[in-house]
Amino acid sequence: MTFAGEGSWPSVNVMCDSSPNTHGKKGHKGRGKQFSNPEEIDRQMRAQRELEEKAGAEKESSSESEEESSSDEESDSRKRSGVEGLIEIENPNRVSQKSKKVTEVDVSAPRELSRREREEIEKQKSKERYMKLHLEGKTEQARADLARLAIIKKQREEAAKKREELRKEKEAEEAKAKR
Repeated sequence: MTFAGEGSWPSVNVMCDSSPNTHGKKGHKGRGKQFSNPEEIDRQMRAQRELEEKAGAEKESSSESEEESSSDEESDSRKRSGVEGLIEIENPNRVSQKSKKVTEVDVSAPRELSRREREEIEKQKSKERYMKLHLEGKTEQARADLARLAIIKKQREEAAKKREELRKEKEAEEAKAKR
């Protein structure tokens, strides 16, 4: 396959759909890629170095600088083991997990709830409010239930009266038959 205006390129046969191993499926390798701008990468690296320098200055000014420096040396030796010590990797997408010390963790601080947890709590509260109103008979469903119950109660009372009348008539007939 040659492109117009670029006759010096060699011809290439492209087989996507009829390849025997793919069975008509196309791969993901031909999709568009997004590349970072070199100036943007440099700017991010400078900003990160400035933050590290500020953090380093703050650590040195603290009263526990000796303890922290020894733990920093240990963490540097762990981070720089193997090939990582030889090659400096700059991945802007990589987020380093910083472990907190037990003394730094604030247990008394209110923990932020996730969206699902907030929604679950809100759902439970609304359900409790509805049940409270339902028990007081203020919801439409409660009114409908009470009306149904009243109708059923009335029907049962009428049926009980009818049975009582039938029983009395039957007793009266039996009394007449014995005479």
